Amino acid sequence: MAGRVATSFVGKTAQRWDKPAGAGPVTEADMAVNSLLESVLRNARPEYGWLSEETEDSEARLSNETVFIIDPIDGTRSFVEGSRTWAHSIGIAHRGQITAAAVYLPMRDRLYTAAQGRGAFLNGVPITVSGVTALDDAAVLATKPNMDPKFWPRGVPGFDRAHRPSLAYRLALVAEGRFDAMLTFRPSWEWDIAAGALIVTEAGGTCTDKAGRPLMFNNPHPTLNGVIAGGAALHGDVLGALDA
Repeated sequence: MAGRVATSFVGKTAQRWDKPAGAGPVTEADMAVNSLLESVLRNARPEYGWLSEETEDSEARLSNETVFIIDPIDGTRSFVEGSRTWAHSIGIAHRGQITAAAVYLPMRDRLYTAAQGRGAFLNGVPITVSGVTALDDAAVLATKPNMDPKFWPRGVPGFDRAHRPSLAYRLALVAEGRFDAMLTFRPSWEWDIAAGALIVTEAGGTCTDKAGRPLMFNNPHPTLNGVIAGGAALHGDVLGALDA
């Protein structure tokens, strides 16, 4: 349903504007999907709190044990450019932990899902992270600024770097085993990470902040201290390379 709403807009001609403080673009499609999801999900679970990129945040959610964490369109720039690599990202957090998740790419017909303790799936088929264990042998999703030597006291690793604009999709690709790891050292909004983080862990991987600490959601300021995701051994190799 969300995919049909989003694809009813033409990315390059959809009305768009820039958020304050350089927070990036938003389009009428983002807002339409947000309205749809809020109506459907909150009517279904009125006792849940709500955190979405496109809804003004409220401290009221902090009093809810269970919260929807939503990015109506993750990768809005990609959507505007007419690319196919944007996604809907939906997570449910209970007492700070993600318990159910979906990442859907309507233009690629790819639906990634996970529920706590039940595994991860792509279009209903189980998925697992890759078995690569050495960082220099890995294919890693990361933006170019993450390769700055200041982050790598033991030297910049020789892994193959690639990029996708949607953080949720990057995490899903790691869960699927198409890439071995993903990392971002910038503060990351919870709605970009929530769903993908559970999909990675349910696919057998490890997903933490950039210091190796567990991810906690529904924070008063809904950001995380970067993200590192991959198979357990590879995740440890990344942390080792970052540790001065």
